[in-house]
Parts: sequence; C-alpha cells; structure tokens
Amino acid sequence: MKKFDILTPLGIVVGLAMMLLGIFSSGGTGGLLSFFQVSSIFIVVGGVAGALLINYNLNELQITFKVMKEAFNKDQQDARTLIQTFVKLSDKARREGLLALETEMEDIEDKFIRKGILLAVDGIEPDVIGDILNAEISAMEERHRKGRGILEKAGEYAPAWGMIGTLIGLILMLRNLSDPSTLGPNMAIALLTTLYGSLLANLVFLPMAAKLANKSEEEVFMKQIIVEGVIGVQSGQNPKILEEKLSAFLPADQRNFDEEEVENDILGETVNEA
Repeated sequence: MKKFDILTPLGIVVGLAMMLLGIFSSGGTGGLLSFFQVSSIFIVVGGVAGALLINYNLNELQITFKVMKEAFNKDQQDARTLIQTFVKLSDKARREGLLALETEMEDIEDKFIRKGILLAVDGIEPDVIGDILNAEISAMEERHRKGRGILEKAGEYAPAWGMIGTLIGLILMLRNLSDPSTLGPNMAIALLTTLYGSLLANLVFLPMAAKLANKSEEEVFMKQIIVEGVIGVQSGQNPKILEEKLSAFLPADQRNFDEEEVENDILGETVNEA
C-alpha cells in the first residue's frame, strides 16, 4: 500500500519560496515577470527533451512520468510488522503444515510475499526459493536504476542547456550592440536560461533521482527480510528463532524479543533433533 509523500512537493515549494524571498529581500520588487522569459524556457526544456530523445528509446521514455510519480509516493510497509507476519506464518506452518498457509494468502497484499509463500507451499527447496526471489530483486533493482537514470540524465543536461541559452543570448546581444533596446531582452535570455537550467537540475531532477535511489534501497532491504522469512517458514524454523533472525535487520533499540526465551527454544530444538 502506497501513500502520498508530502515531502517531495513541500521541498519544491520551500526551495522556490526561499528563492523568491531572496529575490525580494535583495530589492527585486520590480515584479516576478522580470524572471519569466518564454524564450529561455523553450531553450532549456526543449533542449533537455531533445537530448533525452537521443539518449533513450521510446519504451524507456514512456515510463518517465511514472518514475517521477513514484517520487511523490511512499511505501507504508514496516519492518517490524513484516517480521511479525512471518512469525505468525511460521507458527501456523509448524502447527498445521505448509499447505495450511494457502488460507493466509487472501490476507497478504504484497505480491512478493505471496510468491515466496506459494513457492514454499509447493515444496521448493530453500536454496532454490532464495535464488528465485533474489533474481527478482536484482531485476527490480535494474528496472529502478534505468528509471531514475532518465532523471539523472535530465539533471545533467539541464545546466548544460542553460549555458547554451546563455551563449545564444550573448551572441544576440553582441550582434545588436548598435540597438540599445535589444540589450535588455538578449541579456535576459543569457542569464535566465542558466537560472532555469540550474533550477530544474538541482530542485527537480537530481533530488527526485536521489529520492528514488533511497526508495529503491529501502525496498530491497524489505525484500531481503521477506526472502529470509520465507526460507525460515519453509524450513520449519521455530517462530521465536525466526523472529530473532529477522530482528537482525532492525536497529538494536527496536528489537523486542526475549533472548532467554529464544535460547530455551534453541536448546529445545537441539534436544528434539537428538
């Protein structure tokens, strides 16, 4: 389940607000229209779009807006809740058998967990389950890398096209030195394209790409918990032992298992095996 992440739009608004505050506090009260130049927008946005068209194929570009949308969402999956889910599944599997887990599928929304549990129910060996699930994680990481790569490239191209716009403005200005009325507009193009390019790169494209990278790392972390949990359930591990094992993914202050109880469970498992 995903929830709207207010921090992304808030960060953009705060960045723009601070920039405007800086303008006004420096005496730039002549109006915001002096910082709006259609020609500069065309140069920067059009240049970035053209560069991306050259750099990527159509299928890759089609996911651009979907990738950007992900920067405005956040996952509600919690590691502690995830661990308790597998403790519950492990307990049920030990008492009623792996086939009994099929009845739990309706309550599990995460497709990755469902896939892992179904593999366990089908009697697939733990090593094979680990290989299958880890292969899916690797494929997911590659998809995420390609998706945010578009934003990273846009962040690289935007300042460059800002500089190109600056050169265009300077050339136009130098060609019309005899006409003082053209100096202001041409200088505006020269400076505002650099502003627009830097603003898009450092307030939109690159921060979004960095956020997506963090989200990807967090998702991989959660899926690693799932892999270990599924293997533990399939192997018939004691729920308390599995809880301790999965709690290794948590910070020390969030681990709430009873070490003495776990130790007794381990000794009991050893005696039973003997």
